[in-house]
Amino acid sequence: MEKLPDVAALAREVKGGDGSAADVPAWLHDMDRPYWNMDTEQKLEEFATPRGQERAWARLKRTIRDVYDTSSYWKHRLDEAGVVPEAIKTPEDFARRVPLFDKETHRQSQEDSLAAHGHALGMHLRVPLEQLRLICATSGTSGNPTYYVYDANGLMGSNEVYARALWRTGVRPGMRVLHGFALSMFAAGVPMVHAFNYMGACVIPVGAEAGTERLLLQANLLKPEVLTCTPSYAEYLIEKARAVTGRDIGDFGFKILIVGGEPGGSIPEVRRKLSEAFGAKIYDMQGPAMSCDANEGFHMSSMGGSWYELLDPDTKELRKIEHGATGEWVTTSLSAAKGVAPVLRMAVGDLYQVFTEPCACGKSGWRYRIVGRVDDMLKVKGVMVYPAAITKVIQGMYPKVTGAYRIVLDEPPPRVVPPLKLKIEYGEQFAGADESAHTALVNEIEERMHNALKIRPAIELLPPETLDRSVHKSQVFERTYQQS
Repeated sequence: MEKLPDVAALAREVKGGDGSAADVPAWLHDMDRPYWNMDTEQKLEEFATPRGQERAWARLKRTIRDVYDTSSYWKHRLDEAGVVPEAIKTPEDFARRVPLFDKETHRQSQEDSLAAHGHALGMHLRVPLEQLRLICATSGTSGNPTYYVYDANGLMGSNEVYARALWRTGVRPGMRVLHGFALSMFAAGVPMVHAFNYMGACVIPVGAEAGTERLLLQANLLKPEVLTCTPSYAEYLIEKARAVTGRDIGDFGFKILIVGGEPGGSIPEVRRKLSEAFGAKIYDMQGPAMSCDANEGFHMSSMGGSWYELLDPDTKELRKIEHGATGEWVTTSLSAAKGVAPVLRMAVGDLYQVFTEPCACGKSGWRYRIVGRVDDMLKVKGVMVYPAAITKVIQGMYPKVTGAYRIVLDEPPPRVVPPLKLKIEYGEQFAGADESAHTALVNEIEERMHNALKIRPAIELLPPETLDRSVHKSQVFERTYQQS
């Protein structure tokens, strides 16, 4: 593998120096190094020690003071909550007294700024619009999209943390990367393109919006070594590759497949299906966090840059972060005071199980797995059920089923009048099978659901490719109560 095209320039970005020989660390020349940033990543566990937490807490207190002094939005929010920075003396004070910045708070900030300033970037934006360099957004599937903004420094920070995650998959300078995530506004779109370029890779930015045929044709012509997309889209490419190009997806020569944006990439059955079809190593990505070869959760390669909290999802009480603990994940950037739209206690509604003990892969950083989302939780006869858990059961039955399914909701969640209704595509082997074979398949799915989730759903079997496939994040809910 050839060396980085301009090591001195990269040193200016990674180290913040002037690019002189003294600023260029020797490890930048080593393409076989285990970490993108050897100065930081091999020391990540230090941030979890008592001394590391003390340093992080000291930084957080400075951040609270700086944000209070420089953001009229946050001064108003903290004053309204009856708290001044000096009153926050412990992590418990911070968790108890500083209000969460959740999705509804974010959207309200956007609505207020649209009315007050004529744009929907939020009242917490504290710089002139001319200072911004990139605007991204969520999909808005559960309401209006929420926007995230970057200035030049923010883009550099994004590049750095994404590069740490991508390096761990084996992506190296000079590799060709076929980008199959949606490019239009999504965080996994243009920001990831920037990050691949930052680390010296060559991006082929087809994007999910271009459609399956165009993406496969470009893959056939340009011979990329890396593919990025959602796991459901990767499965769809398996189905469509031969029809579009006359070749199976495994003949394209992909070495690395990076999936994300939805559950699937960490499910052993899905990983096995993708690995066997693509002939590639499979990695699951969630923001700037990446799974590993041991598949023991997402490694947090950006530890030390944020303050983390784990909350009881119902009471919002603080839970201790320890190996195996579960709760709603809340973050505060320790450099928030330098950001263009600072946020304290960001809560996007993800439920994590965290792992603080060393990983079998030997790589650094705490790990976590996603249990589900607070607003996706269903309650069936008192049992809490998350779509990610249903996905795991269904994907575990491939190839008896295709993996495509829908959860049918006749009333607004979370309460579901039992039984929970599921539409599930059966696999090709059941095409033309008699009723008894279908009945046996339904019984098997019900039994697996009961063993794993303690529910017995009502299952409607459908032929393969009945359900729409999405090139973006797949939608598992069919909300009949919203249909007119």
